Amino acid sequence: MLFWAGGAGADTLRLATWNVELSRAGPGILLRDLRRGDAQADAVAEIIADHAPDILLLQGVDHDADHLALLALQSRIAQAGYSLPYRYAPPPNSGLASGHDLDGDGRLGEPEDAQGFGRFRGEGGMALLSRYPIAAAQDLSGFLWVDLPHALLFEDTGAPLFPAAVLRDLRLASVAQWRVEVTAPQGRITLFAFHAGPPVFDGPEDRNGRRNHDQLMFWQHVLAGELDGGLGPMPEGRFVLMGDANQDPQRGEGRKAAIRTLLGDPRLQDPRPSHGDGTEMTTVHWPQTGPMRVDYILPSRDWEVAASGVHWPKTGPNTGPEAARAEAASRHRLVWVDLTW
Repeated sequence: MLFWAGGAGADTLRLATWNVELSRAGPGILLRDLRRGDAQADAVAEIIADHAPDILLLQGVDHDADHLALLALQSRIAQAGYSLPYRYAPPPNSGLASGHDLDGDGRLGEPEDAQGFGRFRGEGGMALLSRYPIAAAQDLSGFLWVDLPHALLFEDTGAPLFPAAVLRDLRLASVAQWRVEVTAPQGRITLFAFHAGPPVFDGPEDRNGRRNHDQLMFWQHVLAGELDGGLGPMPEGRFVLMGDANQDPQRGEGRKAAIRTLLGDPRLQDPRPSHGDGTEMTTVHWPQTGPMRVDYILPSRDWEVAASGVHWPKTGPNTGPEAARAEAASRHRLVWVDLTW
C-alpha cells in the first residue's frame, strides 16, 4: 500500500473519496469564502490536485441551487493544476424540511427536524467530480426508511420510533445516496455513492444509531437486487461502492453489524488502504474519539487493485508543510484506490 502516488498511470483508474468539511453556518457563506480566498479551500484543492483522482466523491460541501460554490471549488482545483470538469450534485436531504417534529421536543423547523440534520437546505452536501463524462445518474436519496426490508424502526420494547404519519415521509438517507455511471476511456463504470449520518446525538432509543445501520444495510439490499422502487438491476460490469459511512467496524459508538457485513460481502473487496508507513488505516481524527476508519472505497471483486492509500502526512515537531496543509483541510483524510481493468 502506498502513501502518495501523484496520480494514476495510463492503464489505471484512480478513485478518491473525501469528507472535506467545507460547510459553513449559513447559505451562501461557502461561496463568499471561496470568492474571497479561503485557506481551507486552498489546502483542499492542492491536495486533490496532488493526488489527481479520475473520479472524486466529496462530502461536506454546501449545496446551492446553481452549483456556484461547487463551480468555485472546481475552479480552485484547476488553479492548483488539475481539472475535474464534470460534476453531479443534486440537492441533498440535509436541511430539507420534513414537516414533522422528528426529535419530539414540541418544536418544528429545527435542524434536527429536517430529513437530514441541517440549518439550511444543502448544508454539508455531497458532490461527484470527474475527469470523464457522467453518462447517467440516479438520485436514490428519496428512498423511504420504512421501505427498507427489516428496517430498525422499532425499539426493543416494540414501540415504533416514529408515528405512522412520520414514517410515510421520512427518508432513509441523512445526506445522499446515488447510483452514477461514468464513461471512462476503458469503459463505463457504475458508482454507488453515499454519505451516512452519524450514529450519535440521540437518546436511549438510538434513532441515529439505527438509521446509520440501515443506511449501510441499504447497499446490502441493493447488491442483492432486493429493493423495488425503480432502482434498476445491478450492473453487469464492474462497480464501486464509496463514501463516508460514519462508522468504524471496531471503534466508537454505533451498531457494527452493517459495516462489518459490507466489508465482508463476497461481491466486494476491501483494499484496506494504509497511511503508507505501516500504521493503522484510519481516515479521520475527531478529538472526542481519536483516529477512526469511516471513509471507504470498496470495488467489486472483478477489479484488480493496483494501489491504495490514505493521505495522512506524519505529524510532530519535525514535520513539514504537507502535514500542516492536511490539518488545515479537514479532520478527514482523502482515501484513494487505483484500479486496473
